[in-house]
Formats: sequence, C-alpha cells, structure tokens
Amino acid sequence: MRTPLKLADAHPGPAFPVTLDGREIEALPGQTVAAALWAAGVTSWRTTRGEGRPRGVFCGIGVCFDCLVTVNDRPNQRACLVPLHPGDAIRTQEGTGHDD
Repeated sequence: MRTPLKLADAHPGPAFPVTLDGREIEALPGQTVAAALWAAGVTSWRTTRGEGRPRGVFCGIGVCFDCLVTVNDRPNQRACLVPLHPGDAIRTQEGTGHDD
C-alpha cells in the first residue's frame, strides 16, 4: 500500500496518544491535529453555526477557518496548523466555539 510515509521514506518517532471528544487516537511526532484526525478516519470535526453542516479541512493552509477545533480548552484553533503533543485533548466544535 502506498502511503505518504512510505513514499517519503519517513521514519517518525513513536506514536503517542491524544483524545478526540474523550476517544483515544494516535498521533505521530510533527503531525497537526488535522493530519492525526484524518489518519484516524475522522473527516469532519466542526459544524457550522445555524444549520449545523459538517466541516473539516478545506484549504489545509490556515486561510479558510473551516477546520476550527478546540484543543486543550482553547476554542477556534485551526486544526491544519496546530501541532499535537502527547496527551492533548481535542474537542469537536459547533460554530465559532463561543456562545453565539
């Protein structure tokens, strides 16, 4: 099977646990929240304000704000830009993550 790790001949350090809404998933050193969620089969982790439409990564470079997520109780973190660390707690988010 051709994977990005195999194509790049990458040898990352050992995986470590993080949680998504209390469910443990694995992340690799240097992975962003979005990359770890994709690797775990999660493609959306935010819903839009009002209509509740699912959102995940759209641009992948931190411009569009579709991938907002709460990391360690900090809302509105762009999942495509935030690197993960062992024990990080990720939560799905509705709208802007505030009471609006």
